[in-house]
Amino acid sequence: MHVWSVANQKGGVGKTTTTVALGCLLADKGKRVLMLDLDPQGSLGSYFGHSPEQAAQSSFHWFAAPGKLAEDVLNGCIRHTDTRNLHLVPGSTALATLERSAVTQEGMGLAISRALSRLWDDYDYVLIDSPPTLGVLLINALAASERLIIPVQTEFLAIKGVERMLNTLNMVNRSRRQPLPYLLVPTLFDRRTQASVSSFRHMRKTWPDVTWHAAIPVDTRLRDASSQGVTPLALDPDSRGIQAYGSLLKTLLKAESALTSTAGVAANG
Repeated sequence: MHVWSVANQKGGVGKTTTTVALGCLLADKGKRVLMLDLDPQGSLGSYFGHSPEQAAQSSFHWFAAPGKLAEDVLNGCIRHTDTRNLHLVPGSTALATLERSAVTQEGMGLAISRALSRLWDDYDYVLIDSPPTLGVLLINALAASERLIIPVQTEFLAIKGVERMLNTLNMVNRSRRQPLPYLLVPTLFDRRTQASVSSFRHMRKTWPDVTWHAAIPVDTRLRDASSQGVTPLALDPDSRGIQAYGSLLKTLLKAESALTSTAGVAANG
């Protein structure tokens, strides 16, 4: 199982769209994919028609005390989507209450890691849609992941927030055996505006080694897919947005393959 988190400490940059797009593209390749919503706003669950205010079983229930997460609860939170191989654990507003529990409950930061370890043979990929605030939910997502995808809207204020996300990543990396690989993904790019073009150039200049070479364009078909509760691939496989996400996925899989090869050489050396 490969676990990727989609995170940024700023809202409205395309985290949920990125999670759904990559998820459906991986599922289309025959991979078994689980999308996990850890945002109290529940945007990922809402995308597929699950209200975060009314979710009887959600990712909140995966934060049971160590050893107390029952098998029926673990699996009962998983929902099917209309896309083959693509499953979902919706979020709920109850997730917002976990910060208080984290102070008194030991091991809360690894709750998602423990839950996913019990599903290791059931899925090829897990994509975590993370909340935009630093706290126990984001820490859980980063601790469970082996790769981080950071969507960054190509506008000035969004770029200013990248440093905050990278500072959080540096903090998390101090408690990891190996640093968490990450990729900055320019999103909502509009080549017709100077602000978008200059922001993209700034990202490429400031973080050249960790910024994706291309960008996800503004595409109304991505918004249409969300409003209809279907994946972008199902709505329009030829749209500019889904084609861009397909290119992004190729980059991610290539990096993953290189990382696996390096690890194999190190293990045999």
